[in-house]
Amino acid sequence: MSATKYIFVTGGVTSSLGKGIISASLATLLQSRGYSVTIQKFDPYINIDPGTLNPYEHGECYVTNDGAETDLDLGHYERFLNRPTSQDNNVTTGRIYQSVIDKERRGDYLGKTVQVIPHITDEIKRRMKLLGQSGEFEVVITELGGTVGDIEALPYVEAVRQFKWEMPDDCMVVHLTLVPYLAAAGELKTKPTQHSVKMLQESGVQPDVLVCRSEHPIDDDIKRKLALFCNVKKEAVVESLDAETIYAVPVLMRNEKLDEIVLKRLSLPTESAPDISRWKDFLYKLRYPSSEVTIGLIGKYVELRDAYKSIAEAFIHAGAANECKVNVKWIHSENLSAKDINKELHDLDGILVAPGFGERGFEGKLRAVQYARENNIPFLGICLGMQCAVIEFARNVLNKPKANSSEINPSTPDPVIHLMESQKDITDKGGTMRLGAYDCKVAKDSTAHKVYRREMISERHRHRFEYNNSYLEQYEAAGMIATGINPENNLVEIVEIPSHQWFIGVQFHPEYKSTVANPHPLFVSFVEAAIKQSNSKD
Repeated sequence: MSATKYIFVTGGVTSSLGKGIISASLATLLQSRGYSVTIQKFDPYINIDPGTLNPYEHGECYVTNDGAETDLDLGHYERFLNRPTSQDNNVTTGRIYQSVIDKERRGDYLGKTVQVIPHITDEIKRRMKLLGQSGEFEVVITELGGTVGDIEALPYVEAVRQFKWEMPDDCMVVHLTLVPYLAAAGELKTKPTQHSVKMLQESGVQPDVLVCRSEHPIDDDIKRKLALFCNVKKEAVVESLDAETIYAVPVLMRNEKLDEIVLKRLSLPTESAPDISRWKDFLYKLRYPSSEVTIGLIGKYVELRDAYKSIAEAFIHAGAANECKVNVKWIHSENLSAKDINKELHDLDGILVAPGFGERGFEGKLRAVQYARENNIPFLGICLGMQCAVIEFARNVLNKPKANSSEINPSTPDPVIHLMESQKDITDKGGTMRLGAYDCKVAKDSTAHKVYRREMISERHRHRFEYNNSYLEQYEAAGMIATGINPENNLVEIVEIPSHQWFIGVQFHPEYKSTVANPHPLFVSFVEAAIKQSNSKD
């Protein structure tokens, strides 16, 4: 028997059913019983990673401590489990094929014909086992992207078939499916699930557990029918009703005893009851806030909210920490004109200018920064948002009307934001930015120091352009202070305006490190400032 148990989570009928949330919820329950758990995501697209994908294609690109650009589901894994993921937690078809082709070029296959089976499937299985072989985890949950029946997913399903054949006692399959409600008929329909499972069975994989998404409760008759036609035990048919928040799903899955079903199938002890008291306490604060604020998120992808998934979740964590409901007002920076600025922003208790790349919506972000600065509204700028704060200050305070980032205008006479030295000779786009966790030394007596309560911090980055230190003296003389500096390369990481009630710009992405158990202190402090702003209006 293997020292590690493996759980595969597949999906059928339709995408976006929530495999990532089910995986994270199951992992949370197992972790609450004392098991060491990690989750990995296998994506069937041929990109090496999501780093070069447009957010409209794939939502947010999530960055790990070790600098991997990954699927946004890894954010859910970290937020639920409160432990970091790594490069090994997200694998794409592109990486699988790249690895196999590299081996073929080196002659590792000794002249054999390289084929999907066994070479691609062997590489998939090797990656599936990688985290388990580290000796750090008792349970590895693997989420397979896409849906059963997708052509690009077939090698992964075949790898799972082989995995179950090779290690029958140490792995299992949880299949997430949809049981739709037809209003015209007034009943739930099981056929989509039956067909989904049949397609999985045709590939040689028998699911051990069915998790059935539904808008209406699934009664015992439907569970018996699904069990009979899908060849699973009735108690292994689990209802997953739509929840008011993703953070309620672990509790719902606990009520359905999903963790017990899984542990019994894997012959693991079930005696220790899960301790989810802290989780329930978080949910209570989320459901019964004592105050309410509205914070404007200024970005160019606001119609696709998954592009800012980690920011939205960080506000939920920080809101619960402050026992406050945070209403996010999604404001498209491209539509933020000078004449509409007051109408759009006047009712806000805080303003966040979001990260991003490129010129589209850039001037609208600058207007939002200026409005926050001049009206003493709590402000947080992240990555490009911080750079916008620097540029706006140069234009309107330092009297440099043509100041800009060399990303936006390469010929600007005042490049207050310019290309990092380490980026100047790079032409490839994928995986070439400043990525991952870097140290930052925080100045004492600064707002940032009050927020973090320590002098040395570590935060994750994803950028190519940086604050131009040749302008530093002019900024500090005029009132915008650099309060966070990377100790190795002197890169400015944090800027503040001390005369403002709460004005911080950060070059890094604090949202990536916010979890249910540890809300990010910057977001907690920002929401606290927004509450004060809201109270001052009364």
